[in-house]
Amino acid sequence: MVRRPDSSAAGETPPLLDAQFFDLARLIAPGDLLVINTTRVRHARLVGTRPSGAPAEVLLIQPEAQGAWLALGKPGSALRPGKRVILGPGASVEAVKILGDGSRLIRFVGISAEAAMSQYGQLPLPPYIQRAPNELDETRYQTVYAQVEGSSAAPTAGLHFTPALLGTLASAGVLLEGLDLQVGTGTFKPVEVDDPAQHEMHPERYEISSQLAQRLSDVRAGGGRVWAVGTTVVRALESAARPDGSLQSGTGETRLMILPGYRFRVVDHLITNFHLPRSTLFMLVCAFAGRELALAAYRHAVAARYRFYSYGDAMVII
Repeated sequence: MVRRPDSSAAGETPPLLDAQFFDLARLIAPGDLLVINTTRVRHARLVGTRPSGAPAEVLLIQPEAQGAWLALGKPGSALRPGKRVILGPGASVEAVKILGDGSRLIRFVGISAEAAMSQYGQLPLPPYIQRAPNELDETRYQTVYAQVEGSSAAPTAGLHFTPALLGTLASAGVLLEGLDLQVGTGTFKPVEVDDPAQHEMHPERYEISSQLAQRLSDVRAGGGRVWAVGTTVVRALESAARPDGSLQSGTGETRLMILPGYRFRVVDHLITNFHLPRSTLFMLVCAFAGRELALAAYRHAVAARYRFYSYGDAMVII
């Protein structure tokens, strides 16, 4: 647990405390709002072969117009325009166009996208997990509240929640609302430019219901606080925020890059995992907690042998 210096409840409490995730029920006050990302991860990794018989992979990102899909290829040479990756008898993926960021527009040949994911698709585990997904991943890499498929990666802060913990929070008077942000592969793209503000964020689609917008307004009016489960929730809420901190409901697309100095308009508290260095996710954490405090928390996590990344431990910043 990380307690920011500007936290109204800080007092003499140490800024860093170790706790179990179920202790979260002691931290969130009745009437506070917990916002989760209810997206479900697609079986977006398609493993096939090139016409030569050499292996190739296609990672679907999102559907585009006229049946095309935005995708990545591995190796990239397997998805040059006009080339195909064979998935199975009479089923293949054909590259249509290479885009400026190296992604591809592809189309399915002899099979629909939905059928391809159902018959040949695998869960797209993060690239630093060097193995194929197994049966356990089918449940571990989805949140217990996942609903509509649309993501290429899991909103991993939510993986810590169980039905029992959600029930405990509800019984304690904590309010729960969901939004949908379709997590893209850009979440793993490291910042490679000297000025992070020049880093190109891949667009991610989100949807915020009128019910969430109204609930947030009511919580604010009653003096409650807003807790975001994961950086995806932060980016969706802050992207949809009006200047007064209220939310614009509906669908949208975000490329929001949150760096130190950003003024948060909606989110008061953040639940998140420990992230890769030089990632946009870690920079968002630094913006929220303050760079020095965030670095101190990470040094403490390393010393205490916390687990990092998607299947790792969590931190709560209050």
